Amino acid sequence: MTSTLTRHTEAHALARLHSEHGKALYGFLLGLTFGDRHRAEDLLQETLLRAWKHPEALESGHASMRPWLYTVARRLAIDARRARQVRPSEVGPDALKHAPAADDRTEQAVAALDVREALRLLSPEHRAVLVQIYFRGASVCEAAEALGVPAGTVKSRTYYALRALRAAMPGYGPDAPGGRAAA
Repeated sequence: MTSTLTRHTEAHALARLHSEHGKALYGFLLGLTFGDRHRAEDLLQETLLRAWKHPEALESGHASMRPWLYTVARRLAIDARRARQVRPSEVGPDALKHAPAADDRTEQAVAALDVREALRLLSPEHRAVLVQIYFRGASVCEAAEALGVPAGTVKSRTYYALRALRAAMPGYGPDAPGGRAAA
């Protein structure tokens, strides 16, 4: 089993590279990042890291390393920009204040269960009238015909059925705390 030793640029050569080209490279990267200083600094460090990892670039015999550094920096900036475009944009806490609230139907579900329980407690005649009038949307005359009783009986049963519901559901209605209305 053989191990390969990774060669790196010597520290003094890297320091010289930074002192000779760092300021110009930083200015170039500021332009590519639209003035974002932090992003430009990160890209400068990444560019110098590439120079450290690839000592053969420094040994190429070119008169100046600036073209190589600018090419690496530009490619890193393009890659970083593409990566940010693929990722969803980050949202700060201020944006969450203005976001619509999730549609929470818990209160509706609880109210529906309460109504079902209260309806179960009614007499079959009162329950039948409320089902016709409120759940099927029948008029008083249509409900009277469907139930086989006079229209006056439908009105009376509706009145007493609603009173019984109100008594069975004390936490609902306009005068309830929080103004909960039954579903």
